[in-house]
Amino acid sequence: MSQLGVIGSLALSVASSVAIVICNKALMSSLGFPFATTLTSWHLTVTFCTLYVAQHLRFFEPKSIDRRTVLLFGMLNGTSIGLLNLSLGFNSIGFYQMTKLAIIPFTVMLETIFLKKNFSQSIKLSLLVLLLGVGIASVTDLKLNFLGSILSLLAIATTCVGQIMTNTIQKKLKVSSTQLLYQSSPYQAAILFVTGPFVDKCLTNRSVFAHSYTTLVLGFIILSCLIAVSVNFSTFLVIGTTSPVTYQVLGHLKTCLVLSFGYTLLHDPFTARNILGILVAMFGMALYSYFCVKESKKKLTGDDLPVSQTKDLEEAPLLDAKNGVHQETNETEKGNGVPLGTKNSLA
Repeated sequence: MSQLGVIGSLALSVASSVAIVICNKALMSSLGFPFATTLTSWHLTVTFCTLYVAQHLRFFEPKSIDRRTVLLFGMLNGTSIGLLNLSLGFNSIGFYQMTKLAIIPFTVMLETIFLKKNFSQSIKLSLLVLLLGVGIASVTDLKLNFLGSILSLLAIATTCVGQIMTNTIQKKLKVSSTQLLYQSSPYQAAILFVTGPFVDKCLTNRSVFAHSYTTLVLGFIILSCLIAVSVNFSTFLVIGTTSPVTYQVLGHLKTCLVLSFGYTLLHDPFTARNILGILVAMFGMALYSYFCVKESKKKLTGDDLPVSQTKDLEEAPLLDAKNGVHQETNETEKGNGVPLGTKNSLA
């Protein structure tokens, strides 16, 4: 994929994620609709329906994928969303934010151990600076409890494995992000559709079926679902063209932008600590992209060596990606954003 195409996918991911956070903040905080997991199942259902119409209109060609692979992948991603929601529900916001921060080092560890990938010291340093900055900006209290800690560990594990699978399936089976999302979204929607009301009942003590659905609430739900189509598509696109680690770095950029927009547009509290953390995080992102571009150029200059003497480059930068250069295989807010203060997560 061309560098311009990668930049476009990154920009789409950031824009759609920030837009859905603002929309969901209004829906959940202002309009009192706190059912995050159920809302995510509606997001995925609308995404599947949109892709179903698109493939019938020949916007893309569907590609058959082994059913067991797609079923496992879809259930894993659906489960990770539910676990992230439960993690936030049973932990403090600060501990939940630490859970999201832990996804990057855990992903690096899994890829190093099981996929034999090599991350340079420069890349690790830049990721450390990034995590430090996001931690300063967003982590407050760190209250621990046993059940919440177990849920957080499970959420981290399923999120990391799911995002590594997203990258691996696209590259190994030669399927596009659209084709994979079309095949897997029904399974993700199904598991959340069944478990969502139960999870939301545990977190809010309220039933999604007993909620009063005014015209304004329905309007924001529809808007949220439409934005989610872009969020889900761009998530698969970014992970497939770059890597899970790069997607997580992008996710923390979204966190910084959400904090900034919250202060600018919604007048949320903003302290010197928030500003310092955001600046440190942005510096870490700049370092990450710089070192990845630098190592990409080294890879290109080493292409004349025999295959047995060259190493696969493991890092994919935010602003530079070309076919065959990036083999590195990320907090979201996993395709659907929601403000932390609502005590619900759309991953």
